[in-house]
Amino acid sequence: MITLPIEIMAVLEVFAPVFSERIWDWVQVLVAGAILSPRQRTVTSALRAVGLHEDKQFQNYHRVLNRAKWSSLEVSGILFGMLVRVFVRDKVLVLASDETLERRRGAKIPHLGSFRDAARSTKGNKVKSFGLRWVSMMILSEVSWSSRIWALPFLTVLAPGVNSDEQHNRRHKTSIDWVRQQVTQVRRWLPHHPTVLVVDGGLASLALAQACQAFKTPVTFVTLLQHNARLFDFPSSDPPQRLGRKRIIGKRFTKLNDLLADKNTPWQSLTVTGYGGHTHTISFITQVGMWHQYGKTPVTGRAVWLYDPSDKWKPCVLFASDMTATPQQIIEWFVMRWSVEVTFEESRAHLGFETQRQWNPLAILRTSPAILGLFSLVTLMAHHLLDGQPLPIRRTSWYRKTQPTFSDTLAYVRQHLWRHTHFHIACSNPSFENIPDTLLLLWEDILCHAS
Repeated sequence: MITLPIEIMAVLEVFAPVFSERIWDWVQVLVAGAILSPRQRTVTSALRAVGLHEDKQFQNYHRVLNRAKWSSLEVSGILFGMLVRVFVRDKVLVLASDETLERRRGAKIPHLGSFRDAARSTKGNKVKSFGLRWVSMMILSEVSWSSRIWALPFLTVLAPGVNSDEQHNRRHKTSIDWVRQQVTQVRRWLPHHPTVLVVDGGLASLALAQACQAFKTPVTFVTLLQHNARLFDFPSSDPPQRLGRKRIIGKRFTKLNDLLADKNTPWQSLTVTGYGGHTHTISFITQVGMWHQYGKTPVTGRAVWLYDPSDKWKPCVLFASDMTATPQQIIEWFVMRWSVEVTFEESRAHLGFETQRQWNPLAILRTSPAILGLFSLVTLMAHHLLDGQPLPIRRTSWYRKTQPTFSDTLAYVRQHLWRHTHFHIACSNPSFENIPDTLLLLWEDILCHAS
């Protein structure tokens, strides 16, 4: 068994009550192995990374995922609480939820389906891939060593397709249903904290906006709408003699394409903070009104029509369910959501998302959310180890990297683990040689940054 350093255990020990004493020892090994492993994130690769490749009881580590009794939801709640205490504190909690596809094939994998592959699709070419669809909720927050917003996953659920749910005789839930369930769970964990939920156009839903407004402390819902979205002014009061039901919407607002075509549109100028902390000047129009769909109760809020004279940002329509939110707040909240795609890509590149090989249904439900949660856990470890100091950045003479990324964060945590962890190395014929410090540092640099 390995002994992890005190600084790492300070972050991990809060999860210990979720597991039994015996399972907790195995969990620590898997977490350390998942951080140190390059490429695949299988149980066996984790054991190799910590020197337990000759452990005869290797099946115990598989049982952590496919048999042991512990609650993934409870782990998510603890991780969420840590992220809020460390990165949010008394600021507005900004959440983002999005779906991603884990490409998998195999007759023994349950809930497999064919879904739109966002990474391979283009505007004119829709690509579908076989795999598992996950809906992940993340906290959007600043970290002390970077000027850009980081998206930190804490709650990920499987969203099977219609065919899979029919085969297993289950009521089908769309991705929007899962997001609504996720934000409800967050409100149970944190009932009264000011909260904003930001989603992309694919999850824009009147029902989701209404669910966010229905909480005792409402959640501000921010989304991207289609250019021809049905946005209306408030209804005028009906005359007393008018028969029939009362109007629920007023005059329809001008569509974005018509605003762009009209040379007399009174655009206003605004400078906002974009991705990476850079400022950007855009033109906008804003109105307080109602978002309506046929046969549904409208949602009140503020709409913002955006136009970028420099053509760096595409024209778009944003909507927030809080009428008191300013256009600058709405735009910057939505720009923060761009970090979600970065997290998905970094998880694939550096944490081996899509490389796990479990067939057991319970192991599948636990492993992928755990890998995405590992992104947040590594970030918390780095925050604890740095203690306010800048994060070391890997630089070369041909690439001047100015901002640290997740690869630097992972390398920093790996370096600390290798230097301060007592590994049990199983070897039948041990031999020792003094390795030159220069060679050791070179190996360390290569290993720490291995994906």
